Amino acid sequence: MVLFAGIDVGSSATKAVLIDADKQVVGRGLAHSAADFAAAAQAACDQALEQAGARQTDLDQVISTGYGRTNVAFATGRRTEIDCHARGAYHHFPQAITVVDIGGQDNKIIQVDEAGRRVHFTMNRKCAAGTGSFLEEMGLRLNIPLDQLGTLADKSTDHTVSIGSYCTVFAMTEILAKIRSGVRPEDLARAALVSVAKRVLEAQAFSGQVVATGGVVAHHPRMRDILADILGAEVCLPPFPQHVGALGAALQAHREAQGPKERADG
Repeated sequence: MVLFAGIDVGSSATKAVLIDADKQVVGRGLAHSAADFAAAAQAACDQALEQAGARQTDLDQVISTGYGRTNVAFATGRRTEIDCHARGAYHHFPQAITVVDIGGQDNKIIQVDEAGRRVHFTMNRKCAAGTGSFLEEMGLRLNIPLDQLGTLADKSTDHTVSIGSYCTVFAMTEILAKIRSGVRPEDLARAALVSVAKRVLEAQAFSGQVVATGGVVAHHPRMRDILADILGAEVCLPPFPQHVGALGAALQAHREAQGPKERADG
């Protein structure tokens, strides 16, 4: 068995994807990044190997990506998360696309042309208001598990409730005021999702098919509908949106194994 691995070490979660020689996914893994990125990378890889019924010695090439990509000791190469998310999304949607990736600590918008070449990207690392961290804070404030925030938002009946603050700290102060005034948790939960979507999409140009990826979309499927409403366009989700970066890294690992000609052609 010859396999190719992609390890995406994010600030919140670490993802692993294994593909075979035909570029078919045979294993996935997911671990909390926590304070030990190296251990998280190994744990995610071990999960994927177990799912595939394989051993680490079966891995021909391993490409790491993400915030902690330098911490993957068993990686044979590294690529940026911009490159890997574009590659993974294009694999599922081989056309001109705009990738909207919303992660735990940052968000990315990547434009890819019909040949799969990246033509533009923007990345926000300065504020948590457009990321999963903001939703974590909201979950704590509403005293509900993060994975139930979307379910709560689905019960919202007042879509006029909004969160206007651009700063997470100020937003929490604004939310406290709304709680005091009697705004329902359901409406606040939806307002939080809308707020994240608006922060991600503001002042960005979009072309081609919009594809949403990342942990926020994976855990809050309602986010796709909110993004579509704001954009006035269809938003597609790939299979396993949280693993798209790891898939892109695995595809790069496969490409690296083919030698110089494949890399030049690809």
